[in-house]
Amino acid sequence: MLLGLSVALVVLAADQISKFWVLHELLGEQSVIVYASFFNVVRAWNTGVSFSMFNNYGNLGAILLSVVALVIVAFLLYWLKGEKDRLAQAALGFIIGGAIGNVFDRVRLGAVFDFLDFHIGESHWPAFNLADSFICIGAAILMLQSVINVIKNNEVKK
Repeated sequence: MLLGLSVALVVLAADQISKFWVLHELLGEQSVIVYASFFNVVRAWNTGVSFSMFNNYGNLGAILLSVVALVIVAFLLYWLKGEKDRLAQAALGFIIGGAIGNVFDRVRLGAVFDFLDFHIGESHWPAFNLADSFICIGAAILMLQSVINVIKNNEVKK
């Protein structure tokens, strides 16, 4: 469990430091900095969930989404407590740290600060942040590990 909690703490710190630095130091008064033909740093406020879904519910939405996220974090902590696999512990830490990072934003700022903007021409992927990235990485690790375990278990049964 200690590994997962340590990873969650590092993820939370990296998320909050990156958001503070981008918002207050890098962007300053600018709303967009173009770095490449496919990547910008932007000032985007997300009051919804991933990819700005449910973005139109104001403070009530931020409160409800925070409560849901904290319930999910509680479930993940329970899972982490019983998890023996170190890779799964780290993956759960990625998800927990990222989720808490975004909850901190909702509670402190009323919205999640997103700043990574990838695009092809005029087609933009919704802006996201490090917390979102860590959540996706953790979920991908858990899914890949699950697939690998199913394959291993099927090979053992043969």
